[in-house]
Amino acid sequence: MVDPVKTAEVVGGVAVVGTISLGRDLVRVVRRGLPVGAAQYVLDSGLLTPAEMDRIVIARKTLANRRKAGTLTAEQSDRLMRVARVLAAAEETFGASDKAGHWLRRPTQALSGERPLDLLDTTEGVRAVEVLLGRIAHGIAA
Repeated sequence: MVDPVKTAEVVGGVAVVGTISLGRDLVRVVRRGLPVGAAQYVLDSGLLTPAEMDRIVIARKTLANRRKAGTLTAEQSDRLMRVARVLAAAEETFGASDKAGHWLRRPTQALSGERPLDLLDTTEGVRAVEVLLGRIAHGIAA
């Protein structure tokens, strides 16, 4: 399980989401709606490309519209935090952001030839990727 603080760091950390120390803090932040800056931080850091953000979290046009409100909806925030949790887990597993990014974008037999990143648009896909990352982290043949 990824530390909630590491998950929050993927979307900008304290500067963007405030102080996070427990998973319940993330629940509160997601329900309230993450600042639009959280999605922008993920894009600016290169963790997701704009096309990937479109496909798995929020379309660019919708993101532009949400800028006026200043926050994402709870549903959009939930999708972003699910992806952030996987990004944090992949970085923790592989030890570096670039290695994690490479793994997430490479088809893998353990996921029926799909790229892990392509599965992050659903809760079940996120679970499958998290299970695989756990297996890798524990040295179990993936």
